[in-house]
Amino acid sequence: MTHHLTPLGTLNRHYWLAVTMAKASGADLVQAYADGRLSAEEWASVVHRCRGCDWVQQCECWLGKSEWGAQTVPSACMNAEVFEWIKLPHGSGETGP
Repeated sequence: MTHHLTPLGTLNRHYWLAVTMAKASGADLVQAYADGRLSAEEWASVVHRCRGCDWVQQCECWLGKSEWGAQTVPSACMNAEVFEWIKLPHGSGETGP
């Protein structure tokens, strides 16, 4: 799938979209950050990728219909791989997807 470049969305909106998509998939960004598995730079990259995504309206629609906690992140989500990586069991000290 090819992602087209779009004007960046607002930081606040996409921060919450990214956090919400992660929660819907069962990925805990806050815990991954607290555990040191997700660095501040990686967290910023998650939000930045979300801001440049052209799937935003469909994302909001999907989030509105999803049962949260164990959903597979749609492949159209630019952060799908990161969220799936966060859900994997990790030993201490591992960082970054």
